[in-house]
Amino acid sequence: MMQSRGGDGGEVINKQVILKDYVTGGSAKESDLEVIFTRTINLKLPEGSDGVLLKNLYLSCDPYMHACMNKIENPSIDFVSFSPGLPIRGFGVGKVVDSGHPKFGKGDFVWGSTGWEEYSVLSRLESDNLFKIDHTDVPLSYYTGILGVTGMTAYAGFFEICCPKKGEYVFVSAASGAVGQVVGQVAKFMGCHVVGCAGSKEKIDLLKNKLGFHEVFNYKEEPDLEATLRRCFPEGIDIYFDNVGGKMLDAVLVNMRRNGRIALCGMVGEFQKDKPQGVYNLIHAIGKRVRLEGFIMSDYLHLYPKYLDFVLPLIREGKIVYLEDLAYGLESGPSALVGILTGRNKGKQVVVIAKE
Repeated sequence: MMQSRGGDGGEVINKQVILKDYVTGGSAKESDLEVIFTRTINLKLPEGSDGVLLKNLYLSCDPYMHACMNKIENPSIDFVSFSPGLPIRGFGVGKVVDSGHPKFGKGDFVWGSTGWEEYSVLSRLESDNLFKIDHTDVPLSYYTGILGVTGMTAYAGFFEICCPKKGEYVFVSAASGAVGQVVGQVAKFMGCHVVGCAGSKEKIDLLKNKLGFHEVFNYKEEPDLEATLRRCFPEGIDIYFDNVGGKMLDAVLVNMRRNGRIALCGMVGEFQKDKPQGVYNLIHAIGKRVRLEGFIMSDYLHLYPKYLDFVLPLIREGKIVYLEDLAYGLESGPSALVGILTGRNKGKQVVVIAKE
């Protein structure tokens, strides 16, 4: 689409969620974030700008954002710290208010990285990484999740890393979370036997009765995770989609089958600890020829069109269930973001700023 410079102009208050200071000593708290009402924004880009001005509609709450609230000094971690005093950043869906970018025009819906604020001005470089939304017959909020980062994470990890085959045994941790619910359903769709775990009776019921997992267990009620996995997988695990790390990963290693694959997607349990938790059973990966591979979704964004071709028909035909937990208003953002660490959400946690 040709670029458009049709912003209405005029200044408005731009509500924002800022990081007050770097998080130290464990997991983030709501008090580490602040909603401010003191900054304004002009609803027209400066003359000559080649960026995009967005009205943010939906914001995604993702576990990696907790890592970004720390002062990251380890170059091996592929995250960038948020800056104290400035809006935190994440993935979201927005509507173009004004554009100097050749790919986007006024009124376009897009998804990508944006600020936690009502309006965001994105540079040309930042705008280059936005995706124009062409399919609007499904809810726009889905582009924060199953049609955006969440779905691409599940797709890349399961198909590119785990290379599933029909009839294989699949285990998904944090299975009721945004990524886990997609992985489990896709694995079942591919003809795999799927087991998931979660941390409450309500989530167990959800996985079994609504999402169709073959078997589920509450990890909080299992004193011996190795024994639990042996019970669930008497023949062993072919694929483990790991969202938690720690003790669960350790127990899985003992129960893997020969030539098994483990996709290291996220380790949400590590965000709540001052020190990393050790993994002691790695020797089992040698004799069983197990492949463990970490991945970052952004490395697979070139597969996004292929993913849409795969998942959109499943959504339209009702063959995949997708659950959202919606929090309304930017003021609800800090609580919603911190809540995903304690498992308070049911499905994909989304902050709704505006519907149009």
